[in-house]
Amino acid sequence: KDDLSLAVHMNSSRIGEINRITSETEVIIRLGLDGCGKCNVSTGVAFLDHMLNQISSHGLLDLEINAKGDTHIDDHHTN
Repeated sequence: KDDLSLAVHMNSSRIGEINRITSETEVIIRLGLDGCGKCNVSTGVAFLDHMLNQISSHGLLDLEINAKGDTHIDDHHTN
C-alpha cells in the first residue's frame, strides 16, 4: 500500500483500519490512537484535508486516509 506510508509510526495495538467502497466513493482509513500526530491524508477536498490534519496534529493521532470520490459532482459523499 504505497499510499499508506505511516505504518512505521503505528506500533500500538490501538489501531483501526477500514476500507469502504460504494458507488460514489472508495475510502481507506487507518487510525493509530497512540500516535505522534503524523498525518497522510488525501481526500480531494482541500478543507477536509486541512481539518483532518489539524485533528491528527492536535490530538496526537496517526492518521492515514486515501479517499476517491465523485467530487466533480459534489464533495458531500467524500465528507
